[in-house]
Amino acid sequence: MTDYERARKAMVDNQLLTSGIIDRRILAAMGEVRRELFVPAARLPLAYIDEAHALPGPSGRALAAPAPFAKLVQLAAIGHDDVVLDVGVGTGYSAAVLAQLAGKVVALESDPELAAAARVALSRAGSGTVHVVEGTLDGGVPRQGPYDVIIIEGAVAEVPAKLFSQLKEGGRLVALVRTNAAAVANLYVRSGNDFAARAEFNTTLPPLTSARPAEAFVF
Repeated sequence: MTDYERARKAMVDNQLLTSGIIDRRILAAMGEVRRELFVPAARLPLAYIDEAHALPGPSGRALAAPAPFAKLVQLAAIGHDDVVLDVGVGTGYSAAVLAQLAGKVVALESDPELAAAARVALSRAGSGTVHVVEGTLDGGVPRQGPYDVIIIEGAVAEVPAKLFSQLKEGGRLVALVRTNAAAVANLYVRSGNDFAARAEFNTTLPPLTSARPAEAFVF
């Protein structure tokens, strides 16, 4: 039988700390949230390995490997009182971690079956305060905004324009943007109607297949 607590500690020590994750709040959150609650049953013994897990359904969604996800969260610099929009939540693991860091988390998922699975898993994980919303990923959830932080849980060709408009003044949006063979984590910060972009590091995430690049923001 898998010792999940030991596997969780090994994930923190061998994957997060060695990947430059220095935010103690993130390390504590990912050392506490039970990742095994959010992976497909067939993958339970592998819940904490340094790989993405394909999720069931037609969306093509996947649960990201721990270290790339943690690096995006660290880039977002989430405060205790921040309101966060988690785009492409899948089965809910990312939202469970974010709920340990933020004041409020709205989790958006386009696949109804994944959204239902996320609600169940989040409840089992004790993250019942996360609000899971079904809807198109490129549309965001404007009625719950504006947001201090928006995190896109998958690689995109371009960031959907409607997400930018849901940021607060000074709000941050974090996304992994693919350009040909490269994928770069970008931090966008809102200042009035301008969104300053800063490329930070290369990493890998599964694609966020439901985001449509045709409605991307143009600088």
